[in-house]
Order: sequence, then C-alpha cells, then structure tokens
Amino acid sequence: MTVYFIGAGPGDPELITVKGQRLVRTCPVILYAGSLVPEAVLEGHSAEVVVNTAELHLEQIIALFAEAHAKGQDVARVHSGDPSLYGAIGEQIQHLRSLGIPYEIVPGVTATAACAALLGCELTLPDISQTLILTRYASKTKMPEGEQLGDLARHRASMAIHLGVGQLEKIVEELLPHYGADCPIAVIHRASWPDQDQVTGTLGDILPKARAKGFKRTALILVGHVLGAEGFTESSLYSAGHQHLYRPS
Repeated sequence: MTVYFIGAGPGDPELITVKGQRLVRTCPVILYAGSLVPEAVLEGHSAEVVVNTAELHLEQIIALFAEAHAKGQDVARVHSGDPSLYGAIGEQIQHLRSLGIPYEIVPGVTATAACAALLGCELTLPDISQTLILTRYASKTKMPEGEQLGDLARHRASMAIHLGVGQLEKIVEELLPHYGADCPIAVIHRASWPDQDQVTGTLGDILPKARAKGFKRTALILVGHVLGAEGFTESSLYSAGHQHLYRPS
C-alpha cells in the first residue's frame, strides 16, 4: 500500500489535479483536512473509510496509517493547496519512514497561484521582480535566523505571506522601509472558494481597508510592485527578434 499526500488545491474542487482526483476516487481510505478541504473534493469516491482529521492529533493520524498498512489499503491523505508548503506533512512522513510505510506526494495548486489568478496578474515581471518569496509571519512558531520578514523584505521581491492577516499592522510596519508606502499590497480571503473576497491598496493605505473587511484567518497577503504594474519591459520569450530551439532565425 501507499499513503498519498494529495494537494487538493486552494478550495475550488476543480483545481485538484487529475492524478489527485483519481486517487481520491479510488483509494479505499481517505483522510482529509476538513478545516481547509471542502467535502466537494471527495465527490465520486468509493472509499470504505473517510475521516475528517481536523479534530485528530498526530498520533491518531499515524495510527490510521498503520491500520491501513496492515490491511494493505492505499490511503488518500488530502491536504489543502500544495502539501509541501505549510502542509504539516513533514512530521507525518517521519513517522511513516520509521514504520516502513511507503508514501508519495502529489502536488497541488498553491494558494499563492490562486490569489494571483484572482488578481489577474503575473508575479514575476522583467525589470520589476524576477523572484517570489513564499513565507509566513512569525507567531507561535519562530522563524529561523535570517528569515524574519524584514530580512526578506530587503530583496524587494514579490512576496506571499501566509498566516499573517491577524498581524497585518506589524507586517506593514516591517515592509514599509523596504518597499515604500506606494507599494501595492493585496489581502485575499479564501481564494477560489465561493465566498472568496479581497482588498487591495498600498502599504500606505491598506490597514483601514483591511479592517473594514474584517478578515480573521484563511487569508494570504501578496505584496510587490508587480501587482498592477504597467509599462514594464516585455519578456524576450515572444519577441520577434529572439531566437530559440523552437523558433530559429
């Protein structure tokens, strides 16, 4: 048997990959993170066991893996977004390795990608930013040395900040010296869900706008001069004068 860590995507059940959907529909055991994964993702399944793990602790989840392993049953372990990003799969994998239980990671669409799609923008533009930083705001879990928000902001790259909407005022305070008050910022709530919402502005005016929305959790912050940028240098990829393997001179 195999435990499949499946990225269900950001919320829209149509944003799961074809492979992920196939596994959800065919695995005899499904363990899904019900606090972030909509039940619609499980539609069409034929599983004998379906467990919402939102209320379980790690040892209980590992016990379910071990039980399925003893029965030779594949497990669809369904996480939101892409499981390799803030998916808390690392500790599960450590236990699987110690127990000799095979596993595989099936990538998913990230919340960052869903937010960029909602905003209708590209996060890497010539002359503006060719780097995207995915990070989170330090709260219960401390950030490693050199990864404080101010350290990362010095790069002035496009940035996606997870788990920080409740600390937006502190985030803006740390970003302002590096990006400037006119830098665009967006706070996106539950991107791709039916109740998705957003607020956009600049680092100088976002706070009152965000307060009016009242977002408390399940929101991602995007910041960078790529948001709404115009007049940037066009990529050489489609330039008529650019030669490459598929478009020789």
